[in-house]
Amino acid sequence: MSRILDRSIIAGFFALLAFTALAHGAVEPWSAALWETGTAILLLLWGIKLAVEKRLHFRIPAAALPIGGLAALALAQSTITNLSKDQEASRSAALALFSAFSMYLLGANFLVSHGRLRAAANFLVVFGLALAVFGLVQHFTWNGKLYWFRPNTQSASPFGPFVNHNHFAGLMGMLITLAAALAASDVGFESRLFYGFAAAVMGVASVLSLSRGGMISLIAAFALIAAMTSRRKRHGHDEEYSETPHRSRRKKSHRKARVLAPAAFVLLIFVTIGAGVLWIGSDPVINRVAKSGEASQSETFFMSRGWIWRDTIAMIKANPIFGVGIGAYQTAYPIYSESDGSLVVAQAHNDYLQLVADGGIVAGALALWFLIVIGRSMLKSARAHDPLVSAVAIGSAGGIFAMLVHSLIDFNLQLPSNALVFLTLLAVQSNISLVAAKRRVRTHRHHSVVAEPEVIELDAPPSAAAMSGL
Repeated sequence: MSRILDRSIIAGFFALLAFTALAHGAVEPWSAALWETGTAILLLLWGIKLAVEKRLHFRIPAAALPIGGLAALALAQSTITNLSKDQEASRSAALALFSAFSMYLLGANFLVSHGRLRAAANFLVVFGLALAVFGLVQHFTWNGKLYWFRPNTQSASPFGPFVNHNHFAGLMGMLITLAAALAASDVGFESRLFYGFAAAVMGVASVLSLSRGGMISLIAAFALIAAMTSRRKRHGHDEEYSETPHRSRRKKSHRKARVLAPAAFVLLIFVTIGAGVLWIGSDPVINRVAKSGEASQSETFFMSRGWIWRDTIAMIKANPIFGVGIGAYQTAYPIYSESDGSLVVAQAHNDYLQLVADGGIVAGALALWFLIVIGRSMLKSARAHDPLVSAVAIGSAGGIFAMLVHSLIDFNLQLPSNALVFLTLLAVQSNISLVAAKRRVRTHRHHSVVAEPEVIELDAPPSAAAMSGL
């Protein structure tokens, strides 16, 4: 029974990841309700599993604390008078945050073994490849309708299942880097070819979506994984040769080649993406990139986002401690806007700025805590001894970094689909960094090295009655 429940939770977890992306990001009431209900069912199954095993054992990653704090802040704003400009919207946001928080805990507790980490990586890569192919096919056969049957009335720039091309590019950015890191690792020639092919196809789809934020974040993430992969190779070989400093020149040259090879492979994937875009047709991409470098009369930075950021800063100044309420941005915006209020502005197009506007200094402090925790987790996870696990860690770090960069000019993390993939990569990071830290402690035990814990593990043994029954 425990094994059945365990597998059911894993299958349900991956199913929800896929559903939220295919359901246009799960931003509509019907899809949000199904996602939140599905999360509640998974939590119920987890509780039944713990009861069947008669053992309370679960992990609370360090990053879960600021996420849980943000959810608690939203709950307080939704219940305490004058803490939110729209308490109903804050209630919905609190429910969504608690659901996302629960999914993160599920990932941190069930994606723990080597096999499950590999399964998670393969699922994300295959799903990303399938989504990229679907996006490309829909792009070239576009009839004005999502999935070829649902009229698009919300955006002039849809791509794939998303009504906003930036959100498609944001999701792809997290998955491309995972595939690229696996392609640059020592996982076998056939596997490297598949991962490289998947990364190239996802990259072409992301670039053709014409999201400038997606392009910028993709370049930043590729630079990060190239640096992290090369650093791991260099660090590993330095340890290997440290005991024999008088090695031959041939072995030193081989070591240098091994260090440069991963970066070269990542560069090859990047070149392949460019070649694919040129083959399909590069004029729209060139025009889109050119617009970002010109202060054209049709779209300057101030006209596209700057005026929103100006009004958002005014909102922060007026509500510095607790903000206007998480989820209440759209309701509060007209109060602080310098415009006539005729335009509906639901997002600040900058997740960091909007978080502080919604939750004030309290939310800003939680966000800073969160960034520090995940930064440390990235550094520790890359030290994993197993090549595959290390590649998953580096790819996850690249995906997380891509989203953090993209969030400077968009609102990807406000979509359940993109937020859940982000949190899944973060859960993988937490688990790998814990394994790497424990191995480091064992390796240096005679030097009394103590690694700082990345997770809090609660493990209550079976009851006395259960023990007597055994």
